[in-house]
Amino acid sequence: MTTELVPSTYDGFLRKLKDRVRRAQLQAALSVNSRLVLLYWRIGRDILSRQREEGWGAKVVARLARDLRSAFPEMKGFSPRNLLFMRSLAEAYPDEEIVKQLVSLLPWGHNVRLVQKVKEPAKREWYLRTTLEQGWSRDMMLAQIDSGLYERQGRAPTNFEWTLPAPQSDLAQQVVKDPYNFDFLVLHENARERELERGLLAHIREFLLELGVGFAFVGNQVPIEVGDQDFYLDLLFYHLHLRCYVVIDL
Repeated sequence: MTTELVPSTYDGFLRKLKDRVRRAQLQAALSVNSRLVLLYWRIGRDILSRQREEGWGAKVVARLARDLRSAFPEMKGFSPRNLLFMRSLAEAYPDEEIVKQLVSLLPWGHNVRLVQKVKEPAKREWYLRTTLEQGWSRDMMLAQIDSGLYERQGRAPTNFEWTLPAPQSDLAQQVVKDPYNFDFLVLHENARERELERGLLAHIREFLLELGVGFAFVGNQVPIEVGDQDFYLDLLFYHLHLRCYVVIDL
């Protein structure tokens, strides 16, 4: 009996196949989510239309939910409450193209909470786009909404307009916030600079999330020499989009 030898290239071949299968699984999941959100939006649009034109009330919606669950017992999304969420989604986003291009890319749970929490259309669309760009989980998205990120983003007073060339000045302005939210730190009111530095380093993940997308931590107390003098940078970061170092002086 002979044993067939495994070719030396087998492991690499298997690894590539696994990656391909995982990508296909992810793409399939995203496609299913997109189609489901679009379906829910269209149901919500039709309910909204009937309510406006024919005066449908809560009892009709409850009856519709019962009949849909009876027809599609394998689907979990046809509760009266969820049908009302579909209606709210259609009311919040009347343009189907926006739903196809943006809204349907977010999971249903993200969309529900976003519509519940943010009522202003421009503000809601900003959080929608930013959530997609930064890949926020639902909890992270809600935390950013609660912290007022929309109001803080790009609001810090700077001299970028006069000291940096366009469009770098505009991009740099959008990177900074006013104020920053460091509620994850547990420090007394009169904490000293080094205590603040140690606290930020101990919570570097939360610190980077609050700074925003694009920041990479380089080090703390980084020595530099300017002329004949030695200086130490409290915190040094590199920004991947600005392609420059960012120094934070505490």
